[in-house]
Amino acid sequence: MKISVYHTPESTPENQVPDCAVVIDVLRATTTMATAIDAGAESVRAFSDIDLLLAQSESLSSEKRLRLGERGGKKVESCDMGNSPLDCTPEVVEDKQLFISTTNGTRALQRVQDAEVVVTGAMINFGAAVDFLEQTKPENVWLVGSGWEGGYSLEDTICAGAIASRLISNYDMDMIGNDEVISAIALYQQWQHDLVKLFSLASHGQRLVRLNLVDDLKYCAQENIMNCLPMQQGKGTLLFKNHF
Repeated sequence: MKISVYHTPESTPENQVPDCAVVIDVLRATTTMATAIDAGAESVRAFSDIDLLLAQSESLSSEKRLRLGERGGKKVESCDMGNSPLDCTPEVVEDKQLFISTTNGTRALQRVQDAEVVVTGAMINFGAAVDFLEQTKPENVWLVGSGWEGGYSLEDTICAGAIASRLISNYDMDMIGNDEVISAIALYQQWQHDLVKLFSLASHGQRLVRLNLVDDLKYCAQENIMNCLPMQQGKGTLLFKNHF
């Protein structure tokens, strides 16, 4: 297994896809997706374009669907919900099909949608991603951070580091695909015991604080509180995958 870390979808190699891509948007898209599926959502469909989301979701009645839309950390007015994982309780999402579009995470999913396997990871479920990769042993793995509007995000890189640190023992050079893997592991090793502080220092974490979403930030900083692993089943559709 060869593992590479990319801080943003824009930094991935052009005209290539890996055997397996782990898409990461800790604050907050992939955290929200895992929480929703763990809470009983039937599926999550991801869109980079809000208008397309609205059009595609019209095929279902309002009782069967939920539209989640976020731009700049705020809820999109035409949607039912924003991008808060705390809103995805069983009472709200169980047996519903979710349609989601966010500032960054759904762009990253779109970039790697042609990979043979696409899963999503966050701090709350990265152990499930590790277990899946150890069981399936794909030859080429990309850990793709979503970043923020094309720029680097600390929280996505530290999650990539958490995954890589469990997969790569003693910095096995045969498994390290690029220098970003080493820096991601080092970041996680330095901050793993104080993730809330790190997230609060991150630019998007500060944005959430200004929007009075500190509880979201704290929730997203928890490690492995669930075994749910969202996996792409058809382009743009994430369905529940059992823990491995």
